[in-house]
Amino acid sequence: MSTRPISDMLGRSLTVPIQPARIVSLCPSQTETLFDLGLGARVVGSTRYCIHPAPAVTATVRVGGTKKVDLELVRGLRPDLIIAEKEENPREMVDALSEISPVYVTDVVDQGSAFEMIRKVGSLTGTSECATRLVSQIETDWNEMPQFSRKLRTGYLIWRKPWMAAGATTYIDDLLRTVGLDNVFSSGKPSGKRYPDFSIEELIERQPELVLLSSEPYPFQARHVEELQAALPGAQILLTDGEPWSWYGSRMRLFPKLIRDLHAQIKTS
Repeated sequence: MSTRPISDMLGRSLTVPIQPARIVSLCPSQTETLFDLGLGARVVGSTRYCIHPAPAVTATVRVGGTKKVDLELVRGLRPDLIIAEKEENPREMVDALSEISPVYVTDVVDQGSAFEMIRKVGSLTGTSECATRLVSQIETDWNEMPQFSRKLRTGYLIWRKPWMAAGATTYIDDLLRTVGLDNVFSSGKPSGKRYPDFSIEELIERQPELVLLSSEPYPFQARHVEELQAALPGAQILLTDGEPWSWYGSRMRLFPKLIRDLHAQIKTS
């Protein structure tokens, strides 16, 4: 098999096949992107969290979760390429998998690096033309997204018990700023955490005007809206679909519609 030397998005040097034929994907958003690049037949393994595109993705072998995989199961799939993501997959797991096959690690922290990831995965898999078209389509749609007329102080919550939010230097934080919202968890205490935990009292102190309760990883529901509304009577508390907010790759195509729908829900006066 012909190979070539490359560097992944962390600058790690790898030798990979020119045309990888057996791919294991360990990040749900990238698994979907591989399918949308026409590579579904070559994806032999994925995680149990890789749910899109359904039902095609169910034909892949489930090798475990994003934090822990069955190494022998992966070895048995004889992959010639494994694709991982820095935020989703721990370094020690990547190191162990590197004994089996080349592991290309992506690093997505904002929309720019998300577009770079799509292009690099396209180049890595011989689908550059399709990847370029996908990025162009997403960029066009994103450029037409409406902006909020006022920077509402916003908290984007991802977990409960303990309460957790998307903080600074996260992909979600970049998207909030992209559409003109002010992330109340992008500065201040607790410092140094990309996904800080907090108490209700701390949330009140940050004085959010808008709180978005994501559908993932914690499945917030209407009763949680009521719980927070009681603590923050002056804020708008809304449920939101977490996938367009946090799945970089081809699912980015859904984000503009989500924002248009959000505009219809939010009072900005």
